[in-house]
Amino acid sequence: MATRRGFIGGATGVGTAALLGYSATPSAADTSTADTVTAAAVTQTQARESMFAVNAGMRANYATLKAELIKHLAPVVVVQNDAKGGRFTLVTKDGQESVNPVAQTFELAKSIAHTPLGVFSVIASYLADKIPNLPNADRIDPHDLMMVAYNDDTSTAWIEPLKAYAGKLSTARQNLPAAGLPAALQTSCATILDGALAFIKTSVAAQHFDMASFEEFSGSVYPAIRVNMEHASQAQIKGVQDIMKTWRGKVGEAAWADLYCVVISQWTTSVLNQNTIIIKDCMNAAKVATHLIDLPGLEPPADPIFTALDNLARIVQDNIAAEMVFPKDTVVADALKGQQDLLSDEILNQLGSTNVTAQAAPQYNTVATPGVCPVRK
Repeated sequence: MATRRGFIGGATGVGTAALLGYSATPSAADTSTADTVTAAAVTQTQARESMFAVNAGMRANYATLKAELIKHLAPVVVVQNDAKGGRFTLVTKDGQESVNPVAQTFELAKSIAHTPLGVFSVIASYLADKIPNLPNADRIDPHDLMMVAYNDDTSTAWIEPLKAYAGKLSTARQNLPAAGLPAALQTSCATILDGALAFIKTSVAAQHFDMASFEEFSGSVYPAIRVNMEHASQAQIKGVQDIMKTWRGKVGEAAWADLYCVVISQWTTSVLNQNTIIIKDCMNAAKVATHLIDLPGLEPPADPIFTALDNLARIVQDNIAAEMVFPKDTVVADALKGQQDLLSDEILNQLGSTNVTAQAAPQYNTVATPGVCPVRK
């Protein structure tokens, strides 16, 4: 039986070309004449559109590969950061399962710890845009303050919404003993709520507040907030570690060694994200740098699982494409594999700079004390 090589090799040049669907290669003279005729017949716009079509074709092919690759991604853990400590989804070849593994203590502790921020959100736009003599005055950007304090500081329009918020605080304070919290957490929650209610009462009675009085209140309850943070961290660490251990047993050691984890977060929490810190110690240490992916966004996506897998598919196929498309330039290959833009090095070079200050890598404790958030202070 004739092989493909033998079959094609046995045909004439014109015959082979016709067989494969393209015309024979023209001579140099023919090429010159054809280019002249084409150049005269095609406008610049048409020529450029045909060039744009090449990239459009690439994008279509790329999207097709990515769509198919999504079906083969496994095992993957997708984490949606939320008020409950995170919704975790395990994706395997057999399907998906989702759970919120963190105990309710996490959400309760954080809910009360957010009280000063709740008060601030009501009064912020009525703050005077003049920075008083505060210990942290040099850390406040005057322009940022001016944009936040956009309302008239002599207005009392903040009183009613602040009283409404005080109503919620009062109800929580009254019901606190029935919540069944650990004694230390109940005490810290009471301290935070009492401090906020006292600030609101004084401010409403005087029909006045300022940054100094607010910072006095927030500073006074800060030790109690730290207690709440400790309890929230303990609950989150235990919940996340327990579910990752359960899934590791289900998936098996061999598959778990190649696990990808995608953590969806908002930009403001994408560095040293709480779940990222905990998860890393549950993964194959040799692959954490490439297989633990923080995916920051502006708002939570409508379809978090698809968003995570779609981005992961792009990352995985770029990892392979990088080495095969740029086999002779590992620097450019690394750019395609990572978060760096392919043109960044060339742009830096043309601007007269060969390096840029990179963001410091997150620092983790190698051994975390049980129940304590494993972040270096």
